[in-house]
Amino acid sequence: MAKLYVFNPEHDLALASNLSNFTAPHAGRQLRTDLCYLPALWAGPDDYVLVEHVALARRLYGRLRARVGGKPGHFVDKSQLSHLKINKVEPWGWDLALRHALIRYGVSADACASEAEIAVLRACSHRRYAAEVLRRLNWAVPYEATTVEEVELRLADAPRLVVKAPWSSSGRGVRFIEGSLSGQHRGWLLHVIQQQGSIMLEPFYPKVKDFGMEFEALPDGGIRYLGLSLFDTRNGAYIGNVIASEEDKIEMISQYVSVDLLRAVQAKVTEVLHEVIGGQYIGPFGVDMMVMTKPDGNGFLIHPCVEINLRRTMGHVALEMAKTSPVCLPRVMRITLTDKYRIQILRKR
Repeated sequence: MAKLYVFNPEHDLALASNLSNFTAPHAGRQLRTDLCYLPALWAGPDDYVLVEHVALARRLYGRLRARVGGKPGHFVDKSQLSHLKINKVEPWGWDLALRHALIRYGVSADACASEAEIAVLRACSHRRYAAEVLRRLNWAVPYEATTVEEVELRLADAPRLVVKAPWSSSGRGVRFIEGSLSGQHRGWLLHVIQQQGSIMLEPFYPKVKDFGMEFEALPDGGIRYLGLSLFDTRNGAYIGNVIASEEDKIEMISQYVSVDLLRAVQAKVTEVLHEVIGGQYIGPFGVDMMVMTKPDGNGFLIHPCVEINLRRTMGHVALEMAKTSPVCLPRVMRITLTDKYRIQILRKR
């Protein structure tokens, strides 16, 4: 019996829709096709990786292995699934659309997350859970608005807000609003509130550096810390990760904050995550954070929970690459997604 690994980067959109028959936008489908081989980095020798085109996956993964090492991948397409003995599916993230698609292809329902488990995952993925983590960390808690009028009232008191859809991540579903609502903003807000029931309002923070912490939620409710994720964004959207040892990443982030503060945040966030999601979600996940300027402009702080991604992340991918990379490679590298959804491995400047 083996596991089946699936890269489904459209997961966040599918989870928000909560539909069994969800069609991802073209960009999501293209990303899935181009990077479907990624789970081969962490799959076991007897496991399978579901891909769109087996020959393409072998070729692209071969190029990646030539740069960062790693074991061979066992790739299959959907036409083969009904003939395989699969005891568990481990996707990028679980949603109803993926469950129903896999069952249609012949995967046993017992190997998939149940609809009840996916419902719990979806509830925990609402930004209310990130807000609860912030509350327990004594941080400013986002405000949940259910009308556009509430947003306008908040803008009157804080003329610069970050507005987020309850189910969204990786820069999607986020708007920066300053001064007053434009017609475009108003239309977007109405759409999100109609579709998802509310909108989350947060202060605008003076960000200096994006980073995150990667975790695994264990079956016994425990939370295991896996490592730092140093990543880059452009207009809020993910574009790349640093590949390096934990020691090198700590050294890089310590340009802004002390190692003691970083470790204190790690310990406290781990404790609070155990309280908030322990036992409800099992699997890999990440918490996005940021280094920000202190209110008085003198030094830096860590925002401990910008968002929680209850799924595997590109930070996990970077951690796996750091494990497999040959010693002959540069000490610090960068993984970047190109405009055509190809991975480039570059020497970090």
